[in-house]
Amino acid sequence: MSLNGSVALVTGASRGIGAAVARALAAEGAAVAVNYFGSEAAAKAVVGEIQAAGGRAMAVKADARDRAQVEAMAAAVKAELGPIGILVLNAAIGFPMKGILEYPWEAFEAKVLGEMGAAFHGCQAVVPQMLERQKLDGRGGAIIAITSGLARNPGWGFAAHSAAKAGLEGLVRALAFELGPMGIRVNAVAPGLTLTDATADLPEKNKLAAAEHTPLRRNGQPEDIAEAVVGVLRAGFVNGATIPVNGGGHTF
Repeated sequence: MSLNGSVALVTGASRGIGAAVARALAAEGAAVAVNYFGSEAAAKAVVGEIQAAGGRAMAVKADARDRAQVEAMAAAVKAELGPIGILVLNAAIGFPMKGILEYPWEAFEAKVLGEMGAAFHGCQAVVPQMLERQKLDGRGGAIIAITSGLARNPGWGFAAHSAAKAGLEGLVRALAFELGPMGIRVNAVAPGLTLTDATADLPEKNKLAAAEHTPLRRNGQPEDIAEAVVGVLRAGFVNGATIPVNGGGHTF
């Protein structure tokens, strides 16, 4: 699948993994919509980087958990950049780190439903554009969900995150089965510990321990995840897969 001339929407793209993915897709020739919820300045900075390098990009605000906002976002992207052919589901849903016996149900529910809602609304809003685009130029669509290695290898305090990401991976497989005959591939990329704003407060000893248990002996960078996303998009016969990007951690 050639990315040149495609239109991509990346949710949660103002920083970290999402920003790296947006830049990588733009470098491959895609026009990129950089979604944000609260970080307008950061999102516009990503757009500015892409435009300075000669690419096309726009920043678009929406809460990925809100159906109406997601539908309005998809319509705005189509109006400015054209029908969306690539959707990267990366919007982060916050959660407290607590043992399951102390975990408040409201927080657990908000994480799991928020994660699933963001993916559900995004797909329902964008897939019709993918089908429209396919009629125009014959190119299929692609959806990639950013999940987590914690979906299969949980850690203490991450019960809600593990459950949400495992549910997202299940949805990926179901969508791959249902949308594949329509020419739309759906996959997941599952990062290991990646050094972003989200992990900035993690104690240094934890980062070092994770690196020591990884065959490549380092933590991931946002660009590592972005490279994997581009690779999956290029691999036209990969569908319904979850690709671990963890340096070999939890593999051997």
